[in-house]
Amino acid sequence: MILALLLLAGVTGWLPARWNSGDAETIRLVKETPVNCVLIEPANWSEAFARKAEEEGIAVLGVARPGGDLGALIGKAASSKLKGLVLEGDFAADQRQEARKRLAAGGMALIELPPRTGLKVDAGDPVIGTSQGVWPGINPADDGSAKAAPTGAPWIDTNAGFLRFLRAATGATVWIGNLPPAKTVIPVARYYQAIGDAAMVGARWVVALDADFDKRLLGGDAAALDDWRKIGKHLRYWEERWGDRAYKPYRGLAIIQGVDDGALLSGGILDMVAARHTPIRAVPIPVLNDESIKGAMMAVSVDPSAVTAEQKEALRRFTRSGGSLLSGPPGWKFPPMHPGQVTVQKEEVTRLDKIWQGVNSMVGRENLGARLFNVSSMLCELVSGPGDRPVILHLVNYADHPTELVTVHLVEKVQTATLYSPDGPPQEVEVYPQDKGSGIDIEKVGAVATLVLE
Repeated sequence: MILALLLLAGVTGWLPARWNSGDAETIRLVKETPVNCVLIEPANWSEAFARKAEEEGIAVLGVARPGGDLGALIGKAASSKLKGLVLEGDFAADQRQEARKRLAAGGMALIELPPRTGLKVDAGDPVIGTSQGVWPGINPADDGSAKAAPTGAPWIDTNAGFLRFLRAATGATVWIGNLPPAKTVIPVARYYQAIGDAAMVGARWVVALDADFDKRLLGGDAAALDDWRKIGKHLRYWEERWGDRAYKPYRGLAIIQGVDDGALLSGGILDMVAARHTPIRAVPIPVLNDESIKGAMMAVSVDPSAVTAEQKEALRRFTRSGGSLLSGPPGWKFPPMHPGQVTVQKEEVTRLDKIWQGVNSMVGRENLGARLFNVSSMLCELVSGPGDRPVILHLVNYADHPTELVTVHLVEKVQTATLYSPDGPPQEVEVYPQDKGSGIDIEKVGAVATLVLE
C-alpha cells in the first residue's frame, strides 16, 4: 500500500512521451529532454529497458488497447518491471475495474486515456486524459481552402478550450495523447504548437513524433537529433518555468458549461471566444458557485436549464454586484456526443454562433483583462498568481513564422513587464499608460512567448 501511495504521488509529475523502441541504449535520447515518463508498446516491453530507464529516473508505462488479453498484458507488464499501464481506448467498465485492482495490488499505476465520450471528470484519479484531439495549428479545410474564425481571422485548430474545461472540472493533472496526422512529415515548429497548445492552459501533451521523425531520431540522424533537442527546450520552458499549476485564469469572461453542453469537444464556445483573444475561464456546472465566478466581469451560461436553483441565486448575486450575464438560446440542447467525436458538428456551429454573437455584442470593445492586436495567428491565456499577482500572459503562435509588432493593452496599471521565450534570456519591455491601464509592445513573437506583469 505504501509503495502504491508513493507511486501515485509521483504520477502527477510525469512528463510523458510515446517511445517506439525497446532498446535500453535509446534511454540516453530521452535523458536529453525533461521527459521522465515513456509510453511503450507491448512488443518493446522488457525488464532490461525498464531497469535502465529507472536508473535514469524515467518511468516506463505499457500501452494496452481494447481487443487483446488484458489480464495477460497486466502479467507481462509486472514481469517486465513496468511502472504501470495506460489503457488507451474504450475498455469495458469491468476490465477497467479489474485492471485497477490488480495494478494497485502490485504497486503499479493505472492511467486511462479513453475516448472523449468515456471521460469521467469526477473519477478522482491523479491523471485524467484522452488520446483524442485535433492536431493544433492553422490547418486547411478538407477542400484545401482556409478556415475562418468568427473574428474573420484564420481558424486555429486547438484542444485548449476542451483542456481548459477539464482543468477546471478536476484537480487532476491532464494529459492529451493525440498523434500527428498519419503519413505526414511534421515541421519541428508544429511540435512547439502542440506542446504550447496544452501547456498554456496547464495540461500536458503526450509527445508523439511522426513516423519519419521517429525513424530518423532512433537511427541517429543529425537533423533529427537537433530537432529533438529543440523540442526538449520547449518542454523545459513550459515545465521548469511555468509548470506551477497553481496559476488561475484571470477575471475576464466566465463560460458556464457542462459535459452535456459540448464542453468535451474542440471547436465549441470556449474555442470560439478564445479566437477573440478575450480572457476566459471555464466554469463547469458542478462547481458553479459564488467563488468560481468571483472577480469575473461577465458570464455566459450556455444551458441555463442545467443550472440548479441555488446556482441561479449565485448568478443573480453576480449580476447584482455589477456582472453581466448572457444565457444560451431558450430550449436549446446540445446533441449527445457520438462515439469517436472530437469536434463540434457543423450543424451545431450555426447554433453556437448565436451565443458567439451575443458574447461579441456583450463584450464589444470592453477590456476584460487584456486586449491584443496583431495576433490573428495566436491564442493566449491570461492567468494570475495568489492575490492576482503576478499576472501572466502566455502567447502561442500557430503560424510557421514569427509575428511582429504585437500590442497588449491591459485593463490595470502595472509597473514592470518581462518577456520570456525559449529562445533567449528574459527581456524587460517598456510599459506605457493606456487609458486607465497599461500598454506593452512586443517586437517579435516566435513560437511562444510569455509576459510577466508586476
